[in-house]
Amino acid sequence: MHRDRNQVENQPPPLESYNLYQQDAALREGLEREGGGWAEERASDFGEICGRPEVIALGAEANRNPPVLITHDRFGHRVDRVDFHPAWHELLKLGVEAEAHALPWRDPKPGAHVARATIHYLLDQVEAGVGCPITMTFAGVPALRANPEISKEWMPRLISNRYDPRFIPADQKDGCLIGMAMTEKQGGSDVRANTTRAIATDRDGEYLLSGHKWFCSAPMCDAFLTLAQTKAGITCFFVPRFLPDGSQNAFEIQRLKDKLGNRSNASSEIEYHDTLAMRIGDEGQGVPTIIEMVNHTRLDCVVGSAALMRQALAQATHHAEYRRAFGKRLIEQPLMQNVLADLALEVEAATALFLRLARAYDEGAAGDEGAQALARIAVAAGKFWVCKRAPGMIGEALECHGGNGYVEESILPRLYREAPLSSIWEGSGNVMALDVLRAMSREPETVVAFFDEVDSARGGDKRLDAWIDSLKRDLEDDANLEPRARDIVSRMALALQASLLVRHHGTTISDAFCAARLGEAKNAIYGTLPGDVDREAIIERARPKIG
Repeated sequence: MHRDRNQVENQPPPLESYNLYQQDAALREGLEREGGGWAEERASDFGEICGRPEVIALGAEANRNPPVLITHDRFGHRVDRVDFHPAWHELLKLGVEAEAHALPWRDPKPGAHVARATIHYLLDQVEAGVGCPITMTFAGVPALRANPEISKEWMPRLISNRYDPRFIPADQKDGCLIGMAMTEKQGGSDVRANTTRAIATDRDGEYLLSGHKWFCSAPMCDAFLTLAQTKAGITCFFVPRFLPDGSQNAFEIQRLKDKLGNRSNASSEIEYHDTLAMRIGDEGQGVPTIIEMVNHTRLDCVVGSAALMRQALAQATHHAEYRRAFGKRLIEQPLMQNVLADLALEVEAATALFLRLARAYDEGAAGDEGAQALARIAVAAGKFWVCKRAPGMIGEALECHGGNGYVEESILPRLYREAPLSSIWEGSGNVMALDVLRAMSREPETVVAFFDEVDSARGGDKRLDAWIDSLKRDLEDDANLEPRARDIVSRMALALQASLLVRHHGTTISDAFCAARLGEAKNAIYGTLPGDVDREAIIERARPKIG
């Protein structure tokens, strides 16, 4: 009997033509619960866009065609321009039009940060690379408020929902984006060791910068926040790409970084040579000034890691639904069910956490000091934990596909390469753990806010109660806290996640999570859930449906 060599059997259909928002129960419920329910239609419409085959294809195209640095034009003039594939521009246009970069600043009402985090979470599942300029622009707005004159001029450009990729002066554009240049070769996270120098001109607030930046994020942006040394110490500055007369500022891009992941996005090394800059905040107060930006970018690290894990879970459960081995579908096999359910619990907890953190930003913006204190400590703990969990979780999801997940035609390698980034960006794991300790020491109200939050789940699960009690006892022993920082912060993040699931996600989810992460059965390896867990229900809740 002749067999059609082109016939393909036992392979799943592509995961496309589905609504990323509507097929995500944890996201839908969390958006409503945390105060962003008014954005339900907006999120659903954007989720449908992100699930279209042609939009999903844009992410792959942008990664296959990374940005190219153009240092000079054909006549030898420096241009320092970065050229991107059209797919990149299409994706960034989608994000800007959906207000992923500016929603809380354009419409500052309760739930705006929650709604904006939801939109960003959906876009990151298509392609995380565009998240960099979107996050930088979103986070740059509160930092610019330290200079009212610059904020007044630039705010309308930065919150515009029109994407304008043209490399021309900002006052001629329909919308602008902002980047960041902090890190230097000798300092890394220790920005106080930076050597870039700022010399004041005879115009108030205006300086000339000279120095090298080892990492400049999104160098195609219209302006940058940067740090440099003055006589008073590290100071924050605003660097426009074009001068008031329309000529280019001295912003020389030396090279683009050849990175593990995040390949659709441009990261660069730059040099300043008497580069015009305007001071943001007081001299010597660069770190406190820039922390306004950092606090918002750290939230997006949590959102972005959760998004990568969600997409990996969606792909794994979808594959297991259709793929057959040893006589039945993978999703019917008990051991595979154990793995998939465990991965689903990880995503449930990460989603609940980032939405709750976003609500703290909303409440903090309204003047709630308790919310501000919670955000101060919980975002650092959440960034440490969720970003640390992403690479292992995504690697396990990749393994669910076998060899099919390891080839580049699959989205899994791209997710896996992207996963370590958020744990490094805006403070590595150690920096985050130490930042939590710093908050405890200098701002004791943050500890009160943290325990007020997790104690609100008291009585819902004995394992969580015991976990919180143990954590409190260990924090009372403040000797040698620094070597124990990772353990303490991990337990804090788990307490936050478990408290949210116990309060809001029903016993099927919360019992399984507490057993797997807090109870005696906890294990670092995915797929070791206790036997009484309702694995099928957990998977079915998480699995996207197509058709």
